[in-house]
Amino acid sequence: MSIKEFSVDRQCMAMFRKVPEGYIAFVEGFSGANTQGTSLEEARSNIREAIALVVEANGAFGLAPMEEPQ
Repeated sequence: MSIKEFSVDRQCMAMFRKVPEGYIAFVEGFSGANTQGTSLEEARSNIREAIALVVEANGAFGLAPMEEPQ
């Protein structure tokens, strides 16, 4: 069994909120896409990863495997 990569052609609007510990990030209406970071840059990186993991886990956007190179 080989691991396939997936491509997403959609955009999500993430919300960031400053808290005493740093920043929290979430995507409204996208269950499981939430995270935190000690800086805004870390929170941005973490939310991208969280979105990718949710999409991979539940096929939220009806993803198809990328074409194999010819």
